[in-house]
Amino acid sequence: MPLIIVILGVALLLLLVTVVRLNTIFSLLITSIAVGFAMNMNAMDILKSVETGVSSTMGQLALLLAFGSLLGKLMAEGGAAEKITTVLTAVFGRKNLPWAMVLTGFLVGIPLFYNVGFIVLVPFVFMVCASNKMPLLYVAMPLLAALSVTHGYLPPHPGATAIALAYNADIGLTMAYGVVVAIPAIIIGGPLFGRMLKRIPTNPPAEFFPEQNQADREELPGFAISIFTGLFPIILIAFGSFAHLLFPEGSSWLTALRFLGDPVVALMIASLVAMYTMGIRQGKSLREQSASVEEAIRGIMMILFIIAASGAFKQILVDSGVANYIADLTADLSLSPLVLAWLIAGIIRLVIGSASVAGLTAAGIMLPIVQAGDVTPELMVLATGAGSLMFSHVNDPGFWMFKSYFGVSMKDTFRSWTVMETLVSVIGLIGVLILHGLGH
Repeated sequence: MPLIIVILGVALLLLLVTVVRLNTIFSLLITSIAVGFAMNMNAMDILKSVETGVSSTMGQLALLLAFGSLLGKLMAEGGAAEKITTVLTAVFGRKNLPWAMVLTGFLVGIPLFYNVGFIVLVPFVFMVCASNKMPLLYVAMPLLAALSVTHGYLPPHPGATAIALAYNADIGLTMAYGVVVAIPAIIIGGPLFGRMLKRIPTNPPAEFFPEQNQADREELPGFAISIFTGLFPIILIAFGSFAHLLFPEGSSWLTALRFLGDPVVALMIASLVAMYTMGIRQGKSLREQSASVEEAIRGIMMILFIIAASGAFKQILVDSGVANYIADLTADLSLSPLVLAWLIAGIIRLVIGSASVAGLTAAGIMLPIVQAGDVTPELMVLATGAGSLMFSHVNDPGFWMFKSYFGVSMKDTFRSWTVMETLVSVIGLIGVLILHGLGH
């Protein structure tokens, strides 16, 4: 019955958004409340779940979106965006820009959570496409596939690392296997699949996709200062992520680097740096830049509230006990442990929407099998992580972030984003099974 309720809830949401044409925020909240009542939650528990879902989703994301939007706007107005895309095009060639995005997403995605990587890097995609008149999703999908795979099943990313610790897997060996599995998944889900998306219409908000305007600018800033400004938050976050390799626990240096490497702090500092490199250094006062700050913040408000409302839907599904129901339902299935781990994580992801919840819940269910020694723990990490990416749809905040940033319809979001997530999930499982077969 819980699965039927969730399916009906998704159908209601699609009906409200696509047929009734009700605002997405109202549609998500109405669906969340309806599903809560259908799952026999009382009214006060439903309200608590909605508030928890909204606040937990908005918490860090509100500042990330604000500072990420501001950084992108300052770089576009200061000429850094134009300079970076000019150099990227010259180095890789126009035809190879999707592959440049693959490399960027893979390297940058390892230390960053998916949402952070998305907010920091998608403006680069917009810059490239605006300068080269290229289809947006054709260039974006390789980047997003790389970010998704590193988020889902490649340590040292925090999500995959947590699953590895649960299974007591060797982190280094998991990374080695993970790279082997990740490369074909990214290539197929990114550049190859992206070629099929060239004709999908996109309409990103003007705040994220500004028109190129250099009428008032005699010369562009240098490439070094442009790329430094754009990558500065990634540098800080990377230092924070790997500081424990350089300094012992309790060290004041470790504490300082972790503080500076917090994504919100890193993006805030990067925005201040951009105000100097792209503003003051070019003759603009802080007062003159205040209009850009206000425009950037206003531009992300609707996107932020849509994502927050989707967090309420996800929290209702978590608090109503759907994950536990799935665990009981799949406990007695007689499948290969690798396939079973992937399937359980995939079902939880499909029903609840959160990749992190799906992966860690599936790990808890499969732990006794791993402890029994019937399967390689490192491959179980990859199978579980791959399953947690399966079929992202309306209960996943990432679905709405993609839809809002790229300005695509519900139908086209399913055709592009959802299919890409499913591709990297399925190909990840196939890669794990091949490695398992070679090991035996």
